Amino acid sequence: MAKKPAATSAKTVTVEQIGSPIRREGKQRQTLVGLKLNKLHRTSTLIDTPSVRGMIEKVKHLVRVVDGQ
Repeated sequence: MAKKPAATSAKTVTVEQIGSPIRREGKQRQTLVGLKLNKLHRTSTLIDTPSVRGMIEKVKHLVRVVDGQ
């Protein structure tokens, strides 16, 4: 049997939506959905991975990183 990795406390990043996806291209809307954001001033706490950081970079004009632990 394969060993299970030890439970580690993964770093997280909290993102708040500050811009509207109205009049944005579809990829940016889909990226917000991928970040679990859909309305202004909603926050989402996600595991800090390179893919999440890439999505944040893609819509950096629509979101704000509240804190990264």
